[in-house]
Amino acid sequence: MNAAPQWAPAPVAVPRPAATVMVLRDGPEGMEVLLLRRAQRANDRSSGAYVFPGGTLDTGDRALHEYCRGLDDGAASRRLGLPEGGLDYYVAAIRECFEEAGLLFVCGADGSAAPLPPLAPEQWQYVRAALRRGELGFAEFCARHGLWLAADQLAYHSHWITPRGLPKRFDTRFFVAIVPAGQEVSIDGEETVEHRWIRPHDALSGALAGRLPNATRHTLQALSRFRTARECVAHAQALREIAVIEPRIAVGPEGPQPVMPDHPAYAEIGRIDPDGRGSASCELVPGRAVRLSGRIVRVTAPNGNLMTGPGTNSYFVGDPHGDSWALIDPGPDDAAHLAALVAAAPGPVRWILVTHTHKDHSPLAAALKARTGAVLLGMRPQHDEWQDARFAPDRALAHGERLRLGAQTTLRVIHTPGHASNHLCYLLEEEKTLFTGDHVMQGSTVVINPPDGDMAAYLASLRALLAEDLDWLAPGHGFLIPQPHAAIERLIAHRLAREARVLQALARHGCAGVEELLAEVYAETPPALLPVARRSLTAHLIKLANEGRALAQGPRWCAAAR
Repeated sequence: MNAAPQWAPAPVAVPRPAATVMVLRDGPEGMEVLLLRRAQRANDRSSGAYVFPGGTLDTGDRALHEYCRGLDDGAASRRLGLPEGGLDYYVAAIRECFEEAGLLFVCGADGSAAPLPPLAPEQWQYVRAALRRGELGFAEFCARHGLWLAADQLAYHSHWITPRGLPKRFDTRFFVAIVPAGQEVSIDGEETVEHRWIRPHDALSGALAGRLPNATRHTLQALSRFRTARECVAHAQALREIAVIEPRIAVGPEGPQPVMPDHPAYAEIGRIDPDGRGSASCELVPGRAVRLSGRIVRVTAPNGNLMTGPGTNSYFVGDPHGDSWALIDPGPDDAAHLAALVAAAPGPVRWILVTHTHKDHSPLAAALKARTGAVLLGMRPQHDEWQDARFAPDRALAHGERLRLGAQTTLRVIHTPGHASNHLCYLLEEEKTLFTGDHVMQGSTVVINPPDGDMAAYLASLRALLAEDLDWLAPGHGFLIPQPHAAIERLIAHRLAREARVLQALARHGCAGVEELLAEVYAETPPALLPVARRSLTAHLIKLANEGRALAQGPRWCAAAR
């Protein structure tokens, strides 16, 4: 079986608490953010990169609570969702910004604006160096100069945790703040060697010579939509629920890379490689066998296109302690895919199961049956268009039928008409994983193409799945999908929202042709996808006509009289 590229990170490290502050100002062409370029150092993943001021919490940060104004530990902890110690992060952000950039967020004892102590530049440099080396405590420095930390000038923005699998990990709280009035940046020359005030959009557009770490880049993207510093800080202050962002490490075209929570592969990576050891991939590589569990192996066909996305998935399903396997959806009639399936088979293939007979799912069944002698199971097509007319199962499957693949592996057949009248899903009961074929796809809605496609049947089939006990969806196109019920509910809501737009368009026009309705109901759809959208629009109109909410009058569709 083909193996994914491997890499060997250090054992899973415990994240160290850290804090970062994005310092903002209003420049002549819009809001600017302060970026510091880190010094070149061996074994530093951020070496030479542009970052925000920040670092790890220090044991002495707790002693600074009494020098904070505008925010106490109770309020700070509630804001950060911690039982206690939340103010430590604000203190650390202020301290690190002072050490690295020479900017100090201070105020008077009553919280009012206050000037910095009248120290000479070389004295400030000495103080910052002493703080950095631990020769001077920040609390001692504040007490000596009568300083009060303006913690309330920092607004909590986001929460990042470094991916598992890296040798050093950080649990970092990100803050935003407006640059203190009258202060100028002064880099420390050791940890940081350059600073830039730059608009977030410009930083993302390649205006910097150094690289941007993953968290920095994504945070700049979040900042880039604000016009002014005050607008950005006000937005952060108004945030109530701040989710933890924890990228995952996976292998991509250029080696290990961070994968964000909104990436299609994110959930699957967490399932098959929870410790970030580089055994998961963030792309579906045709011909590569991917072990999803002891019972499931996936191989993707090399037929990626506008309709099939990254390609059609074939799944081997079998008992982890047995020698009999089923193959769900052999895929298109493709010699390379046949060879990949034969090479990837974890054991003898006894059954070939088909979710439906569209030409990217079932045509290879005949060749694979001849190669393995497996029993071919599924439903014959009911219509000719877009179908594999040669598909001839040894036996037709029935809704509710249970197939015992081994002592600890059972597939239950669920008839899910809608995308196709003969569409079947298969539920691996022991893992609560549903093989969905094209009933549920990742990243897009499926095409409902009458007469074989039926919108009412499709919605009914989706609703029926909400009653099933599911943990994962294994789609015919895409990665494993988590939170199945939420995914199904989103599909239902999307279809009903599209239906509502159809009704609104009919109400405005009274009567209209399909092309006129298509331009309005699918106005945001790229032109290349409009022929596909036209099929689903027709399915919506037929459903509405059957319900008495629309009328077909020749080539035109009309709103039904109330």
